[in-house]
Amino acid sequence: MRVLLVSPRFHGYWRSIAAALSAAGHQVRAHPYDQRSAGALVAHKLGRELPARLAGRPATGAEGTLTRRAVALLRESRPEAVVVVRGDGLGPAFYEELDAARVPRVLWLYDEVRRTGWSPETLRAVGPVATYSPLDAAALGLRYLPLAFDPAVADLHQVARTDDVVFIGARYLSREEVLVGLQAAGVPVRAFGRDWSRHLLDRARTWGGARPGVPSGRDVSRAEGYRLMAGAGGALNLHGDQDGFTMRTFEASGVGGLQLLDRDDVGELYEPGVELLTFTGVEELVDLVRRARHEPGWAETVRARGRERTLAEHTFAHRVGVLEELWSTWG
Repeated sequence: MRVLLVSPRFHGYWRSIAAALSAAGHQVRAHPYDQRSAGALVAHKLGRELPARLAGRPATGAEGTLTRRAVALLRESRPEAVVVVRGDGLGPAFYEELDAARVPRVLWLYDEVRRTGWSPETLRAVGPVATYSPLDAAALGLRYLPLAFDPAVADLHQVARTDDVVFIGARYLSREEVLVGLQAAGVPVRAFGRDWSRHLLDRARTWGGARPGVPSGRDVSRAEGYRLMAGAGGALNLHGDQDGFTMRTFEASGVGGLQLLDRDDVGELYEPGVELLTFTGVEELVDLVRRARHEPGWAETVRARGRERTLAEHTFAHRVGVLEELWSTWG
């Protein structure tokens, strides 16, 4: 089928979804709907984010422009099915165009509904919906579809092993407390991302602010992040107030990393203590890291079993069948 994939550019995951759809035999055209030029990004930062920050309100987006582009592409490409990822950055005109053209579609959410621009009412109007959130799936009658790993992105030929426990991602207070606690216990840690970085450009991009006293690095590509997690003494996966499991859950284990997960309700996806390690506080986390260092054979077994489970059940190729099933139910 001719499939149009409409997705945020977020870390390039749209490429992985497009590749999985193509591997399933579809002719895929991908549209990262929030892609902007460097000039447009600067204009948004200064023209929208800065005034909003000074006024103490959320920044508004360029929804109208993004929607018009998506509608034009929909008309031009004439797809036989459309996969929309998240999709709340597009206005009603896009979904009205889908309805007018009677195109089968499916919407896949990688955030809880409360964190998006969607509501239960608007979701019911757009067609079949899949979500990474088990609670939203149960409460709203949506299809539960976990996120996934793309092994094609993982170039593991240049992995350097270290004792560091690494974290890659945004900095929130709860995450900062975990890394600071590890460091205080004598565990070497390193955090990567613009919120942690002390680089002048990253400070400007994140509007400055103090950084915690943990070793840090700048944003890394997915491929580089995979190498870091594969080689680290432990790959932290910190969720906070989320009930779905993030991409990191599948990536950290998929690359053969020793995943250290802050939740113990992962049993439907992985076996805790066998395929990854779970903890409920910094003290327990420190004990796990020390055991892994003193029992390398045990740690290597956890790494291997986590990777095996991921490749057997949790790649994007495994998710395509559900997307196909859902778009076939539309109408």
